[in-house]
Parts: sequence; C-alpha cells; structure tokens
Amino acid sequence: MKCSACNVVAHQNCIGILMDKMRFTCKPTFRDVGVRQYREQTSIHHHWVHRRSEKGKCRQCGKEIVAISCSWCKAAYHNKDSCFNIQRIGEECNLGVHSSIVVPPSWIVKLPRKGSFKSSLRKSPKKRASSKRKTKDKDKEHRTFAIKPIPSTNVTPVIVFINPKSGGNQGSKLLQKFQWLLNPRQVFDLTQGGPRMGLEMFKKVPNLRVLACGGDGTVGWVLSVIDQIGISPAPAVGVLPLGTGNDLARALGWGGGYTDEPISKILSNISGSETVLLDRWSLEVEKNPNAEANESGKENLPLNVVNNYYSLGVDAHIALEFHEAREAHPEKFNSRLRNKMFYGQMGGKDLLKRKWKGLADFVTLECDGKDLTPKLKELKVHAIVFLNIPSYGGGTRPWNRSMGTSEPSTEDGLIEVVGLTTYQLPLLQAGGHGTCITQCRSAKIITSKTIPMQVDGEACKLNPSVINLSLLNKAPMLAKRKCGKPNVPQTALDNLKICVHRISMADYEQHHYDKDLLAQAAISVGTIEVNPISDLEQVRALINKFIEDCKEQQKIFPEWCFLDSCTAERFFRIDKAQENLHYVSDIAVDNLYILECGGGTVPQTPEDETAAPSPSSANQTSYIIPEMRVSDEGSLDSPSDQPPMSPKILQSPDEFPSETIPIENQNGDKQLARISPDASVKIRSITERLFGLSQESYSVYRDFPHRPNEALLKAAKIGDLKTVKELHSQGYSLLTKDPAGQTMLHYASRYGHKDIVKYIIRYAPSSILNIKDINLGQTALHKAAAYKWRSICCMLVAGGAALDVTDHRGLTPRLLALQSDDHDLATYLESQEHFQLVSSSLGTVV
Repeated sequence: MKCSACNVVAHQNCIGILMDKMRFTCKPTFRDVGVRQYREQTSIHHHWVHRRSEKGKCRQCGKEIVAISCSWCKAAYHNKDSCFNIQRIGEECNLGVHSSIVVPPSWIVKLPRKGSFKSSLRKSPKKRASSKRKTKDKDKEHRTFAIKPIPSTNVTPVIVFINPKSGGNQGSKLLQKFQWLLNPRQVFDLTQGGPRMGLEMFKKVPNLRVLACGGDGTVGWVLSVIDQIGISPAPAVGVLPLGTGNDLARALGWGGGYTDEPISKILSNISGSETVLLDRWSLEVEKNPNAEANESGKENLPLNVVNNYYSLGVDAHIALEFHEAREAHPEKFNSRLRNKMFYGQMGGKDLLKRKWKGLADFVTLECDGKDLTPKLKELKVHAIVFLNIPSYGGGTRPWNRSMGTSEPSTEDGLIEVVGLTTYQLPLLQAGGHGTCITQCRSAKIITSKTIPMQVDGEACKLNPSVINLSLLNKAPMLAKRKCGKPNVPQTALDNLKICVHRISMADYEQHHYDKDLLAQAAISVGTIEVNPISDLEQVRALINKFIEDCKEQQKIFPEWCFLDSCTAERFFRIDKAQENLHYVSDIAVDNLYILECGGGTVPQTPEDETAAPSPSSANQTSYIIPEMRVSDEGSLDSPSDQPPMSPKILQSPDEFPSETIPIENQNGDKQLARISPDASVKIRSITERLFGLSQESYSVYRDFPHRPNEALLKAAKIGDLKTVKELHSQGYSLLTKDPAGQTMLHYASRYGHKDIVKYIIRYAPSSILNIKDINLGQTALHKAAAYKWRSICCMLVAGGAALDVTDHRGLTPRLLALQSDDHDLATYLESQEHFQLVSSSLGTVV
C-alpha cells in the first residue's frame, strides 16, 4: 500500500510495525490542538522520510540518488552527515515551489467532537439539564474541520475538485498526484458528495481559487454550487480538461485534453494565470399552450444555465444518441478517441437521413425583440447554436469572423447565434464554419414539435415549449497566461463586509449551550468593512468607531469581547490579550458576534425608549409620564435638561402619581419618593395646566401604555414588526387582546413570526407569557408547540413561559407537540419541565 500524502510504501501486514515499533507518523495535514490554541504556533516543520531509493539530486552535494526527502517541500539529501545533519530536523519548511497555492496545515483546525466542548461558565443546573436536550436536527452533520486562514497578498490557495470518471478514468491517477504535491485536505473527489463540502469549508479564504479537473459538465457543476452557496467574492475557476469536448478549457487556453503533462507544471500555470469573466446565461422554459407533443419528451431542459453553448436540432440529436449509448454500455466509452469516433459515425448517419431538414418550420426565433424566423427558413438550417464561447463541438470554430460582425468574447454580454446544416456540421472539423445569424443580449425560442436540445453537452428531447434566454451573471475564470505577457502581482485583498451582532451577558449565560438560541437572541449592530489582513485588535477599533458614529442609534456597554462562533460546538470568548493572534475569518462565518461584558441593563435605543420597560424590570408595572420635579416653592417644574413633554420610563405602585414622584439618587438611578397630599393636589393642577387633562381623565392618561389597539394584533398576525414598533412607541399596549382573549404573542407564536415574538418577550410584561385565550385556554407556548415552531418554543421557554399549564382539554404544550407528531420538540419540552422542577428546588442560580 502507498500513502498518497507522503509516498511511503509498505506491505499491508507491515503497516502496524511501521506505526508502532518504528513510530512513523504521516505528515500532519491539519492542527489537532485546543480550540483556543490554534494560533499559538503557525510554523511548519519539515516531514523527513527515509527512502531506500529516489530519483533526483542531493540538495547539498548535487549528486544523484538521494535517501532522505521532505514530504512537503520535496527537498532531498543523502543520508550521511556531510549532506544531512541533525539540525535539519527542526528546520522550518517553506512548502516548496508551490507554497503560494498550498493550504498550510496550520490553517486547518480539527474541531472537538460533539459534546466534548467545556464551557467557561460555572456549573449550573441549566448546564446539566442542557445535556439532555435533543432539539437539534439529528440529520445535521457535525463539522470535523474549520479553516483559519492567515490572509496574505502572496498566497492564492487553490482547492482541487477531481472527477475520477472523466476522460477515460484519468482522474483517479491525478487524485494521488495532487495529494502528493499539495495538502491532501485541499483535494476533493467529486464522487464523494460533490463540490459543496469543499466550497463551504473554504468560502471565507481570501484570494481563493478553484481547479476543476474534468469535462465541461464538471466545471458547470462547480459554478452552479458557487452560485447556490453565494460566495462573495466568487473564487476564480480554472480547468484541467479531462472530458471529451473540453470546449471551455480550449477557450480559456488550457488545451483540448490532458496528455500526461507534469502536474507540477500545471500547478505553476494555475499560480501564474490571469482572471477573466465568463458570461453565464439563464434558460427559462414554459410549456407552449398552442402545440401538442408529437412524441414523448421532457418538460424541462437538463440544465437551466448556459456556460458554453445551447443548441437544438441535428447536433443535439447526435449528442443524445451518444449519451444513451454510453449509459447502456459504459465500458465502450473509456477513451477520448473512441468517443469522437462515435460522434463521427452518428454524424454520418444523419448526413444521409437528413431528419431535421425542416427544423425551421417548427421553430420561431426572436432575438432582442427582432423576429429572425424568416432568415432561418431562408437558410434551411438543421441546427441552431447559441455560442457563449468561441469553441464548439470539441474545438471547432463555427463563427465566421469575415461576416463583418464583432469579435466574439466571453465577457461582452452578447451571445452568438449560428445556423448549421447537415453538410456544414462535418466540415467544422476541417476548419469550416456555420452561417452567422446575429449577436444578441436576449432571445426567445418557441417550438411547436418535440425537438432534441442540448445545454453544454447534456441532451434531451423537449416537448413544445417557450424558451427565454437572458444573461444570468458573470463568473470569474482562470485563463492561461500567454507567453511573454507579464505577471502582474496582486497588490491588495478585497475587503470583507461582515455584519456585527451583539449578545447580552444575560442571554449568553442562559443560552451558552445552544448556538442557535444565542444567534436568535443577538441584536444587529450594523455592517462593517474589514481588510482580511486586519487582526481582531484592529477590528475592535473599527467596531468602536462605528458605535461612536452611531451612538444615537446603538448603545452597548463600553466593555465587550469577541465571540468565536465557528471553532467549537458552542460560542466561546476570545481573550482580549490574544486578539492580535486572530483574524475575522478565524471566529466568524457569516456574522461576527460580540459579547457585552458590563453589568446592568442595556440602554434602550431612542426608537424604543418611550415604549418599553427595561428587561430587568419586566415583572413590574411601568408608567410613561413626563418627568418633573417639585421646586422649593411647592410648584412642579420640568427638569432643566429635558423638554416639558420628554417622557421617561418609571416604575410605580398603583397609587402613582397621586402620592409619589420620580427623583434621582446619587448614582443617577430613578426612584420613587412619596409626597404630601397638598403636593399631590398641586401636581394634578399643574399637570392639567401643562397637558390639558382634567382630574377625571387623569387616570386615563396614567394608564396610557395599556391602551389597546387592534392594529397591533393584525401586525402580529402578518409579521409586520415595523408597525408593532411604531404603535408601541405611541403608547399602545403589547397586552392588547382580541374578543377571544388572544394577545399579540398568541398570534405571533401561531404564525411563526420569530422577530415579533422576540420583541414582545423583551418589552412586554412577563405576565403575557402565560395569558390564556378564552376559547381553548391556551398560552402562546401551546400555539407554538401545536404548530411545531421549535425556535419560538425555545424563545418562550427561555423567556420564562410555564410548561405545566394545561388548556381546556387538559393538554400541556408537550402533549400538543406529541399530537402534532414532533417528538424532538416534545422531548425538549419534557427536559425543560424537569429542569424547571430542579431549578425550583435548588433556588435561583446566579
């Protein structure tokens, strides 16, 4: 057996001896350290292997036949003191000639196993109870590795995707060669789950490049997954042609097929390549209501994106027969030459049969709003080809440059339309060309018969349809640099745009065991633009400046720390003294989280300042009245630093404001002070003077925050958070009920509006959590459990909703979850019932 990472060869029975007695270890391809220590040592050492014989020259003496070499940089020496001394064992390795594209093992961190992460929080019943929770999806895969790149303008890492079945199974041999020359963990076999896993793992790596080894279909597959994941900026894609046609590889300068060229040379070309843009076109297919299919066909094309070409007619018919023959006898199509011979044979048959000579009678073509159907009938075309790249059908050039049209380009936003006859099709291989019809930015094709079509070599018969072709996007591609063209080094990395979210310490302590709950509890601060080379110390300065600029809208504690949201099973804090060791991509994937470390209550934003009590006082009754003070003469004055109508949120008993007024203590905190009955009469008199309120209507004003509003219920039902905030800021109550006794929280929980549930839990009195409706006697938690809204159930339970409340039928939320056949949710609610029971017996945990 041979190791593809370090090229060590051993009998299968000798591997145990090699590992145990000789203590040989393969070259490390990742870092297996604690989640907090992955930046403490980033250097890479040589991995020396003693080999009995090897081709090459000793780096020390220059003579042939070497015995010791490094698996990383491939440096080789004779096994004698004059050439290889003991000091070389501890030397740092530079990763060799391909260091600019190799992913260093220090960038790849092995994540702890699920459940092995130890939180930095003190032990508490909450933490013990959390071990029993099973709310997470069982099918959700646990990531094994995380990528922690060190951004650099000199490093353009390349991840390699290989289709072993392409080009007569050449890919299986190349897979081992790439694993030997690069880090094996940057090389992916497409038959093992496709390109998604590798792209998602490396999507935040700056200057990322992709090498797709396979045919044009393999390249299209990779480009489609990049679109689905939404990588920004999208990585440039290069091609190693292993397929039959390889037209895209020809257009980009990579040749028509791989022919045993040294892989090291190919990697050097990839490293020195230039980036070009490739127009990609969208195909939208609709059924033609005015025509019936004359034979069995499909309702949709095999692909809805065009990278190379889209055609219909005789050429698609040949491609379809080739595909069907290869599916029936794959062993007969194991070489590129044999595949081309089949195409030639089928083309000869069609030349004699001329089956599609009347194609123009069944097709209507409209390009940029202009009807070109008469021209198709005049030319009597047997195939219509929409060319996005110059190469077609295995290297032919059907576009005629002498027709006075512009030179075709892969990035001009135009697609070339060419007509072919059965006679022109074989002549393309001898340097011939088709008939140029037009260049356009959009096209509409209407067919009235079942016609064979192909998209980038994938063929099918399509029923009568209306096909609209339009520009989708432009994908960056790697083109081989022409000889003599200077290699312009990249001077800067593209900035990263990242959204910053803050988490309060109370939420962190309550939900530290669950990433999803913490992410839901986080509040957006804003979006910052960061240079990937910046460490967290520099990012801290950016965030502080951003908060200072927006201090009127965003207020957080002056003391905060970064949270790592991607390295471990849970969030954990980054020590401020170690911020210079980390980059943004180390601790964040899509969002950057920061933790407020100060004490007290988060100051409210101006939008909510007049509308809601602070979270720490959710269980108390709140009133919104103008803040005033009693002067020495006994009159009531407005504070000197506030306008007369500026409201403040104050806590009071039921008799407020007839017997108490708000005052500030030495610390600046609001308190209530009792006043004499005479002062109370004066306050009422002055209030009437200031606000036009009679003594009889004073109680109405006092209960202002509890005014109901039906619009609040409607907004909660449809998920309109903006309207909820506006009405709440005007003083309307979040405790508003409908005639059936349902609150806003009932509606938001029933219809799955998480943002509104979160807002209500934060700003409404906690009593709203356990209010029952009249018809069914259900709380908001009953509604969320019955309709299987798992995240909302977690939010309500975390907010303090009772789990043992029964409705009119005697059902708890857990039983309703069981009735709805959501056993995972029922298990979670049951574990929380036990947890609440334990908490009540042990007391409140601080």
